[in-house]
Amino acid sequence: MVGASAVAAVTEAAARPPGYYVRQRLLRNTPAMLGLGFIILCTLVALLGYWVLPDNSPSANNGVVQLQKEAPGFQATLLRLPLRDSARADNPLLTWWQGRAPRYQEVPIASYRIQGDSLLTQPYQNHSALADQPQAYALTAVAGRSGLAADLARTVEQEHIVRRTYWLGTDKAGRDELSRLLLGTRVSLGIGLVAVLISVLLGMLIGAVAGYVGGWLDSLLLGLMTVVWSIPGIMLVIAISLALDSKGVWTSFVAVGLTMWVDVARVVRGQMLSLREKTFVEAGRVLGLPQSRLIWRHLLPNMTGPLIVLATSNFAAAILLEAGLSFLGLGVQPPAPSWGLMVNEGFQLLGTEAGLWLTLLPGLAISLLVLSFNLLGNGLRDAYDPKTPLS
Repeated sequence: MVGASAVAAVTEAAARPPGYYVRQRLLRNTPAMLGLGFIILCTLVALLGYWVLPDNSPSANNGVVQLQKEAPGFQATLLRLPLRDSARADNPLLTWWQGRAPRYQEVPIASYRIQGDSLLTQPYQNHSALADQPQAYALTAVAGRSGLAADLARTVEQEHIVRRTYWLGTDKAGRDELSRLLLGTRVSLGIGLVAVLISVLLGMLIGAVAGYVGGWLDSLLLGLMTVVWSIPGIMLVIAISLALDSKGVWTSFVAVGLTMWVDVARVVRGQMLSLREKTFVEAGRVLGLPQSRLIWRHLLPNMTGPLIVLATSNFAAAILLEAGLSFLGLGVQPPAPSWGLMVNEGFQLLGTEAGLWLTLLPGLAISLLVLSFNLLGNGLRDAYDPKTPLS
């Protein structure tokens, strides 16, 4: 009985697919799991967008000039004044991508009181600006409707006077730094995803053709890879951006993706050279399978592990490259909340009190996200290595 149970256990273990052991090795890698957890958290923040920001008002992009360069933990009282063209309804898709349509203007105030049918305010005095004169607003103008004075006063106090805390302070335009950091995950993850998709698809195509066909075509494509490999990535991105004659989010996405395919192509070519002589490939040729089917259905699936590891490292490299481009002013343009652009804005204020955290916070966000992808990439590399023990 003991022998039979031992044989059954061995048979059950042998029947498990290779993916089972890959998952087990990855799940037992604590640094890789921490990196994956941070990436998932950033992905959720990027998908939810403006709906999870501490400041999800139009001022998240436009800012309140009077509140510029305030320290972390700063609190302000804001008066919301309706705009004349605020009757337009929001498109849910546009709201998810670029926030709510502006329905009001936010004005910081130091204090207020309601007298009769008027709202009397004392303007907020910034440390770098002179105080404005006290202002008087009709309650009907602030509330955007007519009615009894007591009812209008209650509406104004509940809906149009808000108290906001800027947990990480404000930038030079008076925008909430925490909201900008959270929204910057969308740009970083988006450019990483698009760059990885472009590089993987283009690299797989060129590498598979070069490795499988061989001959003069392999030499030609290998020469192309070598030329592209020898050009610094940031210079190549700048050249592609100039060739496209435009700046912006999508131009940066495409330009970064077109510079990272060489790594994938070289890996695919090397794997293809070793796999094309295998027995199952010879059997496919004997059966008369077309070359395209042999490549895409039988050869490329055997490279899943190396491609996943390479895509993870390219993700981190794309985030760094986009941050560098935005820092130089060649990537994402204002007012888009790119971490590289935020570092540049803080760098310009390093001589001031606010310059330190305005530079340090987005730099720390870039470092944490890149570190998370590197940890996950190292974990995937070990997980796909059959020599790595499970314990």
